[in-house]
Amino acid sequence: MAPVLEFRDLTLRYHTERGAMVACEGVNLSLREGERLILLGPSGCGKSSLLAAAGGFLMPAAGQVLLDGVPVRGPGQDRMTVFQEFDQLLPWKRVRANVAYPLRLAGRSRAEAEGRAEVLIGKVGLRGFEEAFPHTLSGGMKMRVAIARALAAAPRVLLMDEPFAALDALTRRRMQEELLRLWGELRFTLIFVTHSIEEAVLLGSRVAVLSAHPGRLRAEHAVPAGADDAERARLGALLRGQLLPTGPDAVLADA
Repeated sequence: MAPVLEFRDLTLRYHTERGAMVACEGVNLSLREGERLILLGPSGCGKSSLLAAAGGFLMPAAGQVLLDGVPVRGPGQDRMTVFQEFDQLLPWKRVRANVAYPLRLAGRSRAEAEGRAEVLIGKVGLRGFEEAFPHTLSGGMKMRVAIARALAAAPRVLLMDEPFAALDALTRRRMQEELLRLWGELRFTLIFVTHSIEEAVLLGSRVAVLSAHPGRLRAEHAVPAGADDAERARLGALLRGQLLPTGPDAVLADA
């Protein structure tokens, strides 16, 4: 099966007052349809930069990002991003209109866009909140709306940048379980950024481990389908062993 998304010899740089900063270097990584790829590593290893490049928000200094074999030249609704921030919704639009918004931008009729929005609102468990404004919702509910909005466009790849990091522990676990349930229903293709080993082994079908700054691909691990707690614990111990020696900045959320 050909990759849906591919990082090919990818190097990403930012230009600062002190000169160029290399976020990641020489990364080769591919994603196949229906996979849940986790980008795992310490702060500053380039995880979010790789996600930004996949979304078309950051252009390569070297190498390529390919979507279905075609170089990514900019953002598009074939790659939708869910960010960490709660305030990523349009505050003046109600829940239904927020979820329908990408479809309206793409030229879909109001009836078609809102019909699709209704389906996704139901799938994320927010039926009855269609007319609510974002400021009336909890953090977890806002994140559900953001996920519904991203999936409404039926993207080739869903990009998630530590979306549950700011949630309390109970809500975070509930959202992780909800994401897996949604994937089971819709089988979307996912890249998910985290620095939590526990989250990586729970959500991923494959985990890509990045070294500390500058980020380089250190290892890849498949997570067996239907892995039990003991298998996930063994993989977590292996990941912890690969990450902790990378330096004093390798502080992991559940290490």
